[in-house]
Amino acid sequence: MRRPPAEGNGHGGGATSAHQRTVDVDGHAVPTDSEGYLERLDDWSEAFARALAREEGLALTPQHWELIRFLREYYQTHAVQAQVRVMIRHFTRVWGPERGSNHALHDLFPRGGPQKQGNRLAGLLRTKGEH
Repeated sequence: MRRPPAEGNGHGGGATSAHQRTVDVDGHAVPTDSEGYLERLDDWSEAFARALAREEGLALTPQHWELIRFLREYYQTHAVQAQVRVMIRHFTRVWGPERGSNHALHDLFPRGGPQKQGNRLAGLLRTKGEH
């Protein structure tokens, strides 16, 4: 997994700024920015995703995990985060046009859609332009 880029990189600075909160993961405090994005990509684990989802009031289903794993694999392969249109194209092919639609993906991740909430749960950086 790549290391987070330096500050001033267009990722909102959350990856390298002093952490503003932590997520309790099996008794360990994992530092995140104020919105729950990891400060260090290497701190991600499935336990982190479960803990953050619990804090966000989201019960993770197999469908959530499939999207989280897709986001992580896409990032590892391409060194960039998947755009929503890439997710829609992939999941429309895999799940069908109704379940893979933009609306369905946003219903799956109600706090910011797959681009924000999905990336947070996948342990990826804040996307460019997020505040």
